[in-house]
Amino acid sequence: MTLAQLRYAVAVDTHRHFGRAAAACFVSQPTLSAALKKLEDELGAVLFDRSRQPVVPTAAGERVVARARGVLREADALARDAGDRLTEPEGKLRVGVIPTLASCLLPLVAGPFAARFPRARLTLIELTTDAILDHLVTERIDAALVATDENQPGLRSELLFSEPFVAYIGSGHPLAAHDEIDPARLSPTDVWLLSEGHCFRDQVLHLCGTAPDEGGRAVRFESGSLETLRRMADRAGGVTLLTELSTLYLTGDEAARVRPLTAPVPRREVRLLTVRAHLKEGLIDAFAATVREAVAEALT
Repeated sequence: MTLAQLRYAVAVDTHRHFGRAAAACFVSQPTLSAALKKLEDELGAVLFDRSRQPVVPTAAGERVVARARGVLREADALARDAGDRLTEPEGKLRVGVIPTLASCLLPLVAGPFAARFPRARLTLIELTTDAILDHLVTERIDAALVATDENQPGLRSELLFSEPFVAYIGSGHPLAAHDEIDPARLSPTDVWLLSEGHCFRDQVLHLCGTAPDEGGRAVRFESGSLETLRRMADRAGGVTLLTELSTLYLTGDEAARVRPLTAPVPRREVRLLTVRAHLKEGLIDAFAATVREAVAEALT
């Protein structure tokens, strides 16, 4: 059994295709296939179901790939530690970000991170929470920013910051006369929601204390964009909920439509998810510190 064979197995699990896995490993497909067949013979188990497209691991293959990822992380860490340690983080860092954070947080972070760590290469990918979890397990991303406390084996969750929810009131709405809004007064028939699959939607429904009413509004529209929901509240009336970070870019009449919520003010916790014992811990720590500093400055 060799590290190369383990890397090939992990690559096939990640790409679910022998040709793409071989390309990612910079070898020919016959070379990769032969190495995996030799590994299977040595282990006495078939690791991948080659009759299916995309290729999927067998039950034994899932266990082997999970162990292989851990072995490869340790091997890479050993190679890193054997060399000269850099005082400045460098390398590629791939970070998944949920959509309701991407548009408001990333403009605050991308510039300062690039300026502070010029030897790092940061790739930011907008993904739903479910997609983020899949990408982390298959190591297509190195870290992620989410707004739920995920408790899954092999993942580490670290609180980065929390931010308050606020209300955005449409023109002519009765609540526009209030200086602050009691969440108990919000009705799902009156609140524009994100579409299913967004954790922000579930958090808003929890604040309203109920499920969406399918028949209470003549037009029922759900979006994947907070900006679109604001536009619906502006033009069609009603209310939507935002987070404080998402209001930083509002000006004029739009900013005047924002109302704080009554105490105790509900807040959203933003967490950093990583795979335990990650090779890129230095880069990840640098990114986390940049996020904390940028948010602290923006919300003061």
